[in-house]
Amino acid sequence: MRKPIPLAIRLAALGAAALLTTPSFAAESDWSDVGKALGKSGTEMPGGVYRVGLPRSDLKVSLDGVAIKPGFALGGWLAFQRMGNQAMVMGDVVLTQDEVNPVMKKLEESGIEITALHNHLLRAEPMTLFMHVLGHGDPVKLATALHAGLALSKTPMGDAGSAPAQPSAAPQIDFDTAAVDKAMGYKGKANNGIYQFSIPRAEPTTEAGMDVPEAMGSAIGINFQPTGGGKAAITGDFLLSSKEVNPVIRAMQANGIEITALHSHMLDEQPRAFFMHFWANDDAQKLAKGLGVALDNVHVAQAH
Repeated sequence: MRKPIPLAIRLAALGAAALLTTPSFAAESDWSDVGKALGKSGTEMPGGVYRVGLPRSDLKVSLDGVAIKPGFALGGWLAFQRMGNQAMVMGDVVLTQDEVNPVMKKLEESGIEITALHNHLLRAEPMTLFMHVLGHGDPVKLATALHAGLALSKTPMGDAGSAPAQPSAAPQIDFDTAAVDKAMGYKGKANNGIYQFSIPRAEPTTEAGMDVPEAMGSAIGINFQPTGGGKAAITGDFLLSSKEVNPVIRAMQANGIEITALHSHMLDEQPRAFFMHFWANDDAQKLAKGLGVALDNVHVAQAH
């Protein structure tokens, strides 16, 4: 079996990637230039990560009669982290089937690596696919390359009108969130009508020797979308070690939660990681208890 080529060598071998390595990243204010080059600004997160949300608000997707909100299961993102005067970018962009190959080809030509391509859900119409990306180099050049790739999709970009409008009243979460928190063992947060959990693992994840913070995709993400009468649809992904995969599958299935995908997101992560996506639409507290049982099989950080 051929030995894997180290990431640094693979990047150096890409002629296009050489264009991404101009040192120009020293000041905190450089994130604004990244936002301008990408065509959409983001937010600096804990750990110094600059994260840009790319929800596919243009798509009307439904699954088992549930209209999927962008923040529930169509939320693409890109996250930049400093590496000295350079940066690493990781992300997960949401694409329709006809967008995949044009976007992938453009990103590869620009020195952006593709680390995964897969579904998250089953039976969703229209079908959406999720492409994970990785790049190292000058952050503005990385953002420029990503912008060029995303321009071949219909991903909404631009800051004009991209900030959420201020509604007269926030969308209501019509199930008992306190009971859901108790069953999960963690406290969620309401975000534009979606109740969300981000649960870090106990041990850090690294990619090419660099820590991957929670904001760059190293946490378990669980979303609840109310569907009426105390019910909710749930989806998200569990970040798992190889030994945790099948115990979590059994726990989920025993509690009426469907496993919809199992795959990698990265190429050189340590320890080895698997991402498990899921779906159910039922009583919110019942589903939270099932998710809590699944979490009992995972080496997660203790809730604060």
